[in-house]
Amino acid sequence: MAAPAPTIEAVGLTVRYGPKTAVDGIDLRVDRGEVVALLGRNGAGKTSTVEALEGYRPLAAGRVRVLGLDPQSRADHRALTGRIGVMLQKGGVYPGMSPAEAVRLFARYYRDPLDPQSLLERLDLTGVAATPWRRLSGGEQQRLSLALALVGRPEVAFLDEPTAGVDPGGRLAIRGQVAELRDSGVTVVLTTHELEEAERLADRIVILNRGRVVAAGSPAQLAESDPDSARIRFAAPAGLDVVSLAAEMQAPVSEERPGEYLVAAAGGPAALARLTAWLAARDLPLRDLRTGSRLEEIFLRVTSSEDPE
Repeated sequence: MAAPAPTIEAVGLTVRYGPKTAVDGIDLRVDRGEVVALLGRNGAGKTSTVEALEGYRPLAAGRVRVLGLDPQSRADHRALTGRIGVMLQKGGVYPGMSPAEAVRLFARYYRDPLDPQSLLERLDLTGVAATPWRRLSGGEQQRLSLALALVGRPEVAFLDEPTAGVDPGGRLAIRGQVAELRDSGVTVVLTTHELEEAERLADRIVILNRGRVVAAGSPAQLAESDPDSARIRFAAPAGLDVVSLAAEMQAPVSEERPGEYLVAAAGGPAALARLTAWLAARDLPLRDLRTGSRLEEIFLRVTSSEDPE
């Protein structure tokens, strides 16, 4: 049986601004119901990539397909507009318009929209439903932008910095909406600078640097492929006897910063048991235990070889 066609496919996607190449021939595939996060430093090509997929940025080379259509084609782009949702990081709403007015207005653009009142409730906006956009907090503006992207029941949702400036309660609401989109088969492409949110939200992460893909995979795959993955990091009181601990762990142990330790050993169950037993025997607390590398560490490593454009 043939594999299902991807929801989003880019082959050799290239975007230029005059002599400057912003996106340098990348390939990308996103399947139905998949959440993919595009990460990169400022100028890495994230926004240009997404705008090309949305059909708002012309290609210098390559091809893209979204839901089997070419967003670069005027006719196909017109057919796609009712099937995709786009969340802008800033703006997109008249400053004097309230969330209730904005969602009702956008609902009229679609044949089968979500119920505006229900959507406001889901994104915790009912308390400010009559408040002008300009008086909303940054987090409330972000949640309204997400509501406008979702009201048309999109098959593909492009979300730009969905949790930027959002308070903890709003983050939970947005995470819940992204999970619901995934569960209902909606494909989600999000860009973010918040690496912890990317780890929480995304099935797969694509890291761009200078317009090229420098790493891709699930958060777990990226961690496993990292050279520092076979290590244990933990926090405990400063000044531990690292010589004694190293003998117990049968691996080098170093105190990288006061109270922060690195064990150069794979973090399997046996190694973790030896570590916790050594600390327990000395009645020492253990904090922030983790194996492998954090996404932040991987991100900095793969994007530090060259300065971003």
